[in-house]
Amino acid sequence: MTNTSEKTRTNYTVPLITITLLFFMWGFITCMNDILIPYLKKIFALSFIEAMLVQFCFFGAYFIGSLAYFVISYYKGDPINKIGYKAGIISGIILSAIGCALFYPAATFSVYGLFLGALFVLGLGFTILQITANAYVSLLGPEDSASSRLNMTQAFNAFGTTIAPVLGGHLIFEFFADADGSISAEATRIPYLIFAVILLLVAVLIYNVKLPSFQAEETETKGLGALKFPQLRLGVLGIFCYVGGEVAVGSFIISFLEQDSIMGLSESVSKNYLALYWGGAMIGRFLGAISLNHGISATKKAVYMVVAATLVFLLIFSIVNLDFSQISFFIGFIVLNFVAFMIGKSAPARTLSVFASINVMLLLSAIFNSGELAMYSILGIGIFNSIMFSNIYTLGISGLGKYTSQGSSLLVMAILGGALVPLIQGAIADSEIGVQKSFIVPVFCYLYILYFGIYCSRKLKNVAVGQNVSGH
Repeated sequence: MTNTSEKTRTNYTVPLITITLLFFMWGFITCMNDILIPYLKKIFALSFIEAMLVQFCFFGAYFIGSLAYFVISYYKGDPINKIGYKAGIISGIILSAIGCALFYPAATFSVYGLFLGALFVLGLGFTILQITANAYVSLLGPEDSASSRLNMTQAFNAFGTTIAPVLGGHLIFEFFADADGSISAEATRIPYLIFAVILLLVAVLIYNVKLPSFQAEETETKGLGALKFPQLRLGVLGIFCYVGGEVAVGSFIISFLEQDSIMGLSESVSKNYLALYWGGAMIGRFLGAISLNHGISATKKAVYMVVAATLVFLLIFSIVNLDFSQISFFIGFIVLNFVAFMIGKSAPARTLSVFASINVMLLLSAIFNSGELAMYSILGIGIFNSIMFSNIYTLGISGLGKYTSQGSSLLVMAILGGALVPLIQGAIADSEIGVQKSFIVPVFCYLYILYFGIYCSRKLKNVAVGQNVSGH
């Protein structure tokens, strides 16, 4: 049994590396939305709610796409099971590349509606990847190491979201900007064409790499039987709140730091701090991958977590255009993250509750304070977002049996939160309440996640973290 397991791991190394590259690009392009929002807001003189249509169209595509997939699966059978994971992943990449290529006519004609259409197509492509790639990674090896594989691939997804504000921001705000330094829609043409070409190259690579084929037995589950499980019903709203809260905070960070009462920073500087927000998620996911590994002793686990945190922090420091004095505050959040993991004791519901409560406190601090304290508070939220999606997902589908696939598709639909919550916050930011106080919206999101964690810690026992874990 052991030899077979070792052989399986060896044979899956190349496919896993290939899919990890896809996760990186996926995260990079998704995070580019946070750069586009303030950029397009200035070009088209948009209100906050109009600018948040960027996230509405992108994440709304997740809902439309997953709903269509659910309906097709219900009446015709699982499409991915019919065409295979490899074909499904490649089709998702190609559709995403088309979405990136559509930025060229949108930028050429400088029409906001065309940008939104391109983002919708891009979101549909990522929806297919969401449905296929995460599940595929869980199959690339023994079931007992699925958690480790998924957390590692998602950590590289977070690596993409970390460097996107810096590299993507440089491309749009500086490298491809007008010679006189003014901004125009045309600065997005070449960067997104480059993204389209890279995605197509990844598709070609995946096509030529020998990927193992998996096919599941289809079980008929007529009706919405999954909804009879309370943990799934609550988990769907939990995913809605988590993705909504995470995206809303990331979408407003640059505008938040531009406020004179906070830091009064320019976009070119703010994008480096935005990288810290997403970099925190990367640190937390690497730490989570180690913390969730029950095959090593507590002492070794602590050592590995310290080493991993140090290396990833140094990596982030080498990426962002900030000196050590500007980034050193983040060490305190890493230490707090360690403490939170110890309090959570690797129990999914308990850890979720601890992380959610910390984010509520950080948001309240950002709302009621000013200057560096408010900035530090908002940037620290990312590291405590890290394990939320996986824990909510795991708890939501626990005990569903034959309804697991159906429940999973319903959880993916709940990514709709990334479309609606930023829109709600945008409407509040446009009012006399303003940008800073608008962060009360994600406060309610994390309060619900706190409730969900408490509920599951009382109702669900012995749920193993890492089973059927998926990332956003």
